[in-house]
Amino acid sequence: MSFPRYTEYKGSGVEWLGDVPSHWRVLALARASVSRCDGPFGSGLKSEHYTDGGTRVVRLQNIRASEFDGRDAVFIDAEYGASELAGHDVLSGDVLIAGLGDENNVVGRACMAPPNLGSTIVKADCFRFRLDRSVAHPEFVAFQLSAGAPHAAGQLATGTTRSRIPLSLMASRRLALPPTLEQKTIARFIIRETAKIDALVAEQKKLIALLKEKRQALISHAVTKGLDPAVPMKDSGIEWLGQVPAHWEVVSLARVTRTKCDGPFGSGLKSEHYVDEGVRVIRLQNIRSGAFDDRDAAYIDPQYCAEELEGHDVRGGDVLIAGLGDDNNTVGRACVAPVDIEPAMVKADCFRFRVNERAHAGYVSWALTAGATFDAGRLATGTTRSRIPLSVTATRKLPLPPRQEQADIFEFIRRRQSELSSLVSEAERAIDLFKERRSALISAAVTGKIDVRNHVSAAPIESAP
Repeated sequence: MSFPRYTEYKGSGVEWLGDVPSHWRVLALARASVSRCDGPFGSGLKSEHYTDGGTRVVRLQNIRASEFDGRDAVFIDAEYGASELAGHDVLSGDVLIAGLGDENNVVGRACMAPPNLGSTIVKADCFRFRLDRSVAHPEFVAFQLSAGAPHAAGQLATGTTRSRIPLSLMASRRLALPPTLEQKTIARFIIRETAKIDALVAEQKKLIALLKEKRQALISHAVTKGLDPAVPMKDSGIEWLGQVPAHWEVVSLARVTRTKCDGPFGSGLKSEHYVDEGVRVIRLQNIRSGAFDDRDAAYIDPQYCAEELEGHDVRGGDVLIAGLGDDNNTVGRACVAPVDIEPAMVKADCFRFRVNERAHAGYVSWALTAGATFDAGRLATGTTRSRIPLSVTATRKLPLPPRQEQADIFEFIRRRQSELSSLVSEAERAIDLFKERRSALISAAVTGKIDVRNHVSAAPIESAP
């Protein structure tokens, strides 16, 4: 859908705003506010003050771009908040701004405090601006501040790892404000149109989840049932395998292994040993489920490797297994080392298995990955991170067809996974395009590059009071 432009424009004097409609006012955020505050610094508010209920504490993770994230709620004792932390209060309809940012969450993003928030204060680096409602509408202001946050971060922020804009500088950010009724109309338009886009994004995310489930089911079925649906079956004796083709074996990983190794523990290999080129160091982040992730490469000096780290070598075609996992990366996942990986070695908690002539490395990696969740439940130790040692990993059971059948199954999985991965990539590209469209639409609306006043019906849309 294309939208008309306003009839007359003027220069805003603000780079990212550009020209704005001639009847819009350009002023500092401070001039559109009746009060503002930061959260308490120092010892006044620490994690040990948190309680199960009482006064809500707004933290940085609650302030998303134009959206309040109500998850991960924390509270402090209401009496302590009233007596010790007065002056940091938040009311529904206030504008909340993040004074601290990182690579994933831009500093200066803003949202409106939602209705029915109850007794609430802001934490350090979270700013509360209470607007003059005769001048500024909070949802419109939050949309505009979030749209301009990348520019503000570049102009006003300090810091390297994390970017910070202090309250005083945040108050100086320039706004372009139409009359309040027009601000409300634009905010309602944005809410309506972004809801449509968000629904499209949700559909694509659902599709991606379904495709990934299908891919996992495909792999699991292929490595446990084979490719011939008419073949006679037998009980494997292994819970996750169930029945397998009658002519298959069920063996331990050690039975199809020539040699195996772990990476060096202790002080032999640390980050200070890394150099710009030399022997490739395979780390946990390189071992994905069924695929080697070649990003984030690290190297050590070849001479140091030969003299101090002998016996941890990796060749192309070796099976690599993660001996450590977490909620997002299952321990026991496996992949095959690329043919051009040499010279290379494994780091601690990364295992290298060199299979013998009975096994096809690609098939073995898929079989191990398919059984990783089950094996993690029965073999792994640890709480925050799950660990399976090398010796125990060698005992993991896998179904073993004849060698040529392994190769056929591997090729089937490779081909079908490529097809499904292409569909996933298409859906991810669609999401990126939808998000770009969303950002561009918001930016155009809140800077007056499009006139949406006649594109909002009289039907009420949930909005700020």
